[in-house]
Amino acid sequence: MNLPADHIRLLFGLKLRQLRLDKGLSVSELAHLSGLSISYVTEIEKGRKYPKADKISALAEAMHIDYDSLVSLKLSKKLEPISELLRSKFLTEIPLELFGIDPSDLLELLAEAPAKVSAMIRTFMDIALSYNMSVERLYLTMLRSYQEMHDNYFPEIEADADRFLTEFASLPHQAVDEALLTNLLKTRYEIRIEQFDPLTQPELVSLRSVFRPEQSTLYLNAGLSVEQRLFILSREVGFQYLSLKNRPYTYSWVEAESFEQILNNYKASYFAGAILIRRDELVSRLGALFAQDTWSNDDFLQLITHFGSTPERFFYRLSNVLPSYFGIDQLFFYRFNHTPGQATFQLTKEMHLSRQQGPRSIMDEHFCRRWIAWTILQELQFLQQHKTFDGALCRAQLSDYADSGLQYLIISVAHPVQPQFQQNMSVSMCFAVNDTLKSKMKFLASPNDIKTLENIPFRVVNQTCERCGIFDCRERVSAPTVLQKKRLFEATKKAMEKLK
Repeated sequence: MNLPADHIRLLFGLKLRQLRLDKGLSVSELAHLSGLSISYVTEIEKGRKYPKADKISALAEAMHIDYDSLVSLKLSKKLEPISELLRSKFLTEIPLELFGIDPSDLLELLAEAPAKVSAMIRTFMDIALSYNMSVERLYLTMLRSYQEMHDNYFPEIEADADRFLTEFASLPHQAVDEALLTNLLKTRYEIRIEQFDPLTQPELVSLRSVFRPEQSTLYLNAGLSVEQRLFILSREVGFQYLSLKNRPYTYSWVEAESFEQILNNYKASYFAGAILIRRDELVSRLGALFAQDTWSNDDFLQLITHFGSTPERFFYRLSNVLPSYFGIDQLFFYRFNHTPGQATFQLTKEMHLSRQQGPRSIMDEHFCRRWIAWTILQELQFLQQHKTFDGALCRAQLSDYADSGLQYLIISVAHPVQPQFQQNMSVSMCFAVNDTLKSKMKFLASPNDIKTLENIPFRVVNQTCERCGIFDCRERVSAPTVLQKKRLFEATKKAMEKLK
């Protein structure tokens, strides 16, 4: 595998430093024995310079090793994690500058404290292996961090969407519909649109679309809803309009070959959301909704319907505009999937736009069953089984977290996502209740006691059963084992102090 020149310099520098220390030589002693300057040897060890052959020979002779051993890029076992990192695609594919990291600074850090950094890298690798973390999951975690850093709002993509709307949908209130998108893909980008039947091709049932670049054909799952199909077409236009060449060809993808593919998929999806749910109209309608004296679940559902969006896509668009246009930036987003009749609920997506700790998923623990994201799925299941209900539900809840004292307004929408497989989904947006939120949402500011809000029930919740001290909870499904261990540890510490 060919390595970038800066990685080769760093590996050689790490190897030289390792060998020098093994020989018990200081930098000045090695410089003297090899006839090189101290500053030059230092530059080599930091990965800033790669010596010519005659200087490599002088260094090898000074340490009494052969030339080939020195130029070999194989490091000791102690430093092998750094070698693995540099040989992987990680540093070449991850645009570190997106996260405010200068790649040269990272390489210098590796050179300055290689043993400590190596131990840290090995620790992260072991954690990833222990939790069976795939490359795709790592990329998605990094993307989520990137979104959170920017409050999930990207003015350059918003500007691209505005330019597209001006060019192709300039009439007042003109919607970007399926006819417009299909015509653009066929005539402007010369892409054919075909369908595949998941019933006759069950291997493709989990995919909503497949793009075959060699055929210039976009294949759509025949079972898509109108809203899903509209988003897929908008996303494909996004890839073409933004000239995003390195991209996944499936949705949801089977695998991602690089972080650039994940990032470009996000950009195309953001663009799709921006042209389907126009920013200015959304801000105006949200302002009117927030100005109401009481909360209305029906009005919120009607707003989603007005924009022809799925609830999940609508919530994502909310996360774009609320921080920038309303100053509401303490946001959390959850998505749960549930098969009616089963007792398990899967957390399949989350996003946190907050600097403070909020409710997060914890491995191998049981989420609080008092969350509205759960109870709304149970209500939907009941309506489907007993009243042949096939629509969407919206519910709001004020949640007090028992341990932290943090309070959230949570708006949740549940609906069938794959009716043919009896699969339901709830998506929830959680707002930290603070002065900013109360000033923007009139229905929160009106009562003297926020716990008595009309149409919004209040409930004390927690994060997981294992950490919860609400011992009379009827919804509990697991003992508070983590809490018990914590209290036992605290009691042990107090007993130890008495021994003094």
